[in-house]
Amino acid sequence: MRGQTLKLMDGITEETADRIPDGFRNTIRWQLGQIYVVLERFAFQYMGLPLRLPEGFKEQFEYGTTPLNRPNSIAVPTLPELESLLKNQQERIRDVLDLRLQEKIVPPYTTSAGMTLETSEQFLSFNLYHEGMHISVIKLYKILLRDS
Repeated sequence: MRGQTLKLMDGITEETADRIPDGFRNTIRWQLGQIYVVLERFAFQYMGLPLRLPEGFKEQFEYGTTPLNRPNSIAVPTLPELESLLKNQQERIRDVLDLRLQEKIVPPYTTSAGMTLETSEQFLSFNLYHEGMHISVIKLYKILLRDS
């Protein structure tokens, strides 16, 4: 799934990454940052492990945020920075969680989709669904932004 996300970044310019298609409230850059932030939480936060969130990521890319009301004081990551974070995140998760996939999360977490997650493996599996949704949106945005 992550390979598909990274492949979708090909050909996206910094300018295009910040355009919001008519009728929407986020950008391609936001989609990519959101993918990173959510997997960071899913992989590490609920296990009580430290997250690697660059400064301003929570304020920019957490659920419910939008570039429409981002404070000007927060630095926006470049596409190469996002690409590097997304690439390195997978290896870091493998290194930290490889032998901990069946550990129970207390208390279990219920997603906005109503699924209850109790182990790291379940969190990582659910992330495939989450990232897949964002991949679909990025594909749609690329079409809409190309035609506008």
